[in-house]
Amino acid sequence: MDRKEALKSLIKKLHSGVTPAEIKEQFKEAIEGVTPTEIAQIEEELIEEGMPREEVQRLCDVHIAVFKESLEQEAPLAPPGHPIRTLMEEHKALLEFAGELKDISGQIKKETDLASASEEMGVLDKIVRYMKDSESHYLREENVLFPYLEKNGVIQPPAIMWSEHNKIREVKKSLYKLADTRNIIAFRDFGRPLEEVAVSLAEMLSSHFYKENNILFPTALKVIAADEWGEIRKQFDELGYCSFTPRPVPMAIAAETPVSKQVEDLISFETGSMSREELETILDTLPVDITFVDKNDTVRYFSQSEDRIFTRTKAVIGRKVQQCHPQQSLPKVIQILEDFRNGRRNTAEFWINLKGRLIHIRYFAVRSKDEEYLGCIEVTQDITDIQKITGEKRLLD
Repeated sequence: MDRKEALKSLIKKLHSGVTPAEIKEQFKEAIEGVTPTEIAQIEEELIEEGMPREEVQRLCDVHIAVFKESLEQEAPLAPPGHPIRTLMEEHKALLEFAGELKDISGQIKKETDLASASEEMGVLDKIVRYMKDSESHYLREENVLFPYLEKNGVIQPPAIMWSEHNKIREVKKSLYKLADTRNIIAFRDFGRPLEEVAVSLAEMLSSHFYKENNILFPTALKVIAADEWGEIRKQFDELGYCSFTPRPVPMAIAAETPVSKQVEDLISFETGSMSREELETILDTLPVDITFVDKNDTVRYFSQSEDRIFTRTKAVIGRKVQQCHPQQSLPKVIQILEDFRNGRRNTAEFWINLKGRLIHIRYFAVRSKDEEYLGCIEVTQDITDIQKITGEKRLLD
């Protein structure tokens, strides 16, 4: 049995209830020289063999603790300006904020009322701003890094990390809610829950960042080609960084192959024709966000409106749409696509409140004149101001 199979066998024993202590010596022998990429492959294969992703995620902390010494010898060394280096520097900053939050929440708990904790409240507000701003960090990973890993055959580890992102978001929401309601709840109902949230967030970030720094990122550096990192950096730049991100230094980006500009033929339709540039600009000008997913559930296109509601990056092109959604919404996505494909429905719509705005999300089956299923489009629109319209307006202001 080779090393990878031996490790899979040991993790399966953990899954069956054996404690790490019982197989400590076997682990010690099997993990000698193990690499982060091998661990990522093991997780991938265990899920493919039928172990639930949630179970692999639960066991992740256990087997990482066993692999810890071996993993830390493989810490990635990315140069300044490299996307991985930037993500790791953000990890360091966020862990510092989480530690500061634990300290300040402990101090607040000792106070008797908000007035006596005014100085600590100022520090709390600063940390809350940083935690809200950190969403950019997770969006860059989910919309750029993870798709590139998937394109290079690493599928399950990014999915596990995305699931952990959503758990982190839930804890952060609890922090924001406490901060927003501190003036309308009893102080005793503020200090103790705040400390509990702070401890939970610090532990969650520490565990999550350890996995990314020591497994996911080294795997990314190994499987993603050197010329792809330049495009990843450009897409990181387009999405933007956190306010606490160290200023990204210039990074050498592989030169793109020059393409000679040719006269473009018009694209003809039954009701007229237009150039490629005109068509693309029209789609980007529409007051809605459009994403097209083909009949094989592959993302093929998205519009780039000026005020796009949900983040999209070029890295998602060619990605399966199922991998573009968090686990909790995946069953609904799969159901819609199956209903479209089987002709059970042609539309599906939802509306949500997002940052004080009402967002209308609609899905439409795309069919040919012969009713052949070609794919579906997602159309997202901010309808907050539309809802306020009353009466008539016939003249231009």
